Amino acid sequence: MIMSLMLDDAIDLLRQMIATPSVSRDEAAVATLIFDRLDSWGLQPMRYGNNIVARCTRWNSERPTLMLNAHIDTVRPAASYTLDPYTPIIRDGRLYGLGSNDDGASVVALASVFRTLRDLDLPYNLLLALSAEEEVGGEGGMRMLLPALAREEIRIDAALVGEPTGMQPAIAERGLIVLDCVTHGVAGHAARNEGINAIYRAMDDISRLRDFRFDRVSDILGPVKVSITQIEAGKQHNTVPDTCRWVVDVRTTDAYSNEETSRLLREALSEHTEAAHRSTRVQASVIDCSHPLVEGAVSLGRKPFVSPTTSDMSLMHGIPSLKMGPGDSSRSHRADEYIVISEIAEAIDLYTSLLTNLTL
Repeated sequence: MIMSLMLDDAIDLLRQMIATPSVSRDEAAVATLIFDRLDSWGLQPMRYGNNIVARCTRWNSERPTLMLNAHIDTVRPAASYTLDPYTPIIRDGRLYGLGSNDDGASVVALASVFRTLRDLDLPYNLLLALSAEEEVGGEGGMRMLLPALAREEIRIDAALVGEPTGMQPAIAERGLIVLDCVTHGVAGHAARNEGINAIYRAMDDISRLRDFRFDRVSDILGPVKVSITQIEAGKQHNTVPDTCRWVVDVRTTDAYSNEETSRLLREALSEHTEAAHRSTRVQASVIDCSHPLVEGAVSLGRKPFVSPTTSDMSLMHGIPSLKMGPGDSSRSHRADEYIVISEIAEAIDLYTSLLTNLTL
C-alpha cells in the first residue's frame, strides 16, 4: 500500500512537471512547483537559484554525505512531436511528455526514495539535490550549487546521479574539449600560382592530430578520441584563402586532465595554426569498481557499463559518482518522449534497496 501511494505521488508530480515548461535557463516555474511539493511532504527543502536541496533529518557532520542528484530542466521540444509536449498523457502504461524520460522520472524517483529514507539513522548523510541547467553546461546548476554547498560546509563524499540508464550503473563517462583552430596562409590569385593556401596548411595540421597518439590510455574509457568536425575557408573561387578555420571535438579520459590534453594537442600543431579551447570544465568521470555504490548495484544484479552521454557527473570533480536511473537515453531529446510507469516503480524499489544496504 505504501509503495503504491509513493508511486501515485511520484506520477502526479511528474505529470505536473511535464505540464510546466522547464527549458534550460527558464526553470523557475518548475523549481517552484517541486519546492512546494517537497515542502508539502515535510522535507524542508532549500532553494539555491533554481536548484532544490533537502537534507536528511539526522544530519551528522562527522558522517560521509551521499548526494542524490537529478536535473529538472529539459531541452526544447523537437519539431516532429505528434503529441503536445506539455500535455501529460498516459497510454498503454507509458507517460508521454517532454522531460518524462530525461530527467523527470529520475527526479520523482529519487525524491520519493529520499522522502522514505530521510528520517532513518543511516551510516551516512543523505542530501537530495535537484539541479537546473544540466542540458546547457550547468552554469546556474551544478557549477553554482557545489560551491554554495561548500560555503555551508557541506562536503559531498559520493553521488548517485539519476539519468535514463535502464537502472544499469554507468561507472564512467568521457569528458569534452572543443578546440577552435585558425590556420594562416597568404592570399593570392588562384590563376597566377600566388599565395600560400591556408587550407593546405590546415590539412597538414589536421593530419598531425589524426595521427596523434597519447602515451597513456584509460583502463576504463580507452584512448582519447580526437575528431575534426567543422572546417571553413575561402570567400570566392578565384582567391587562394589566407585563413582556414576548423574545429576539433576531443572526448577526454581520466588518463589526462582536460588542461593537459588540450596542451598536448596544441603543441602538436605547426606555427601556422592558432588553437584555443572553449572550456575544460566537462571532465571525464570514472568511479572505482570497488566503490560501495558500484558493489551495491552489482549485488542487485545490475551490470556496470561506460556511458556514451555526459551528465552533471562531469562537473563533480573529485567526487566518486555513479549514474543510474529509470528510462532509456535513446528516448531523450526525441519527439514524443515517454517513460514507462513500471520503470519508475522499479527505480524506487532498486534505489531503496541500494541505499538501505549502503555503507560509505
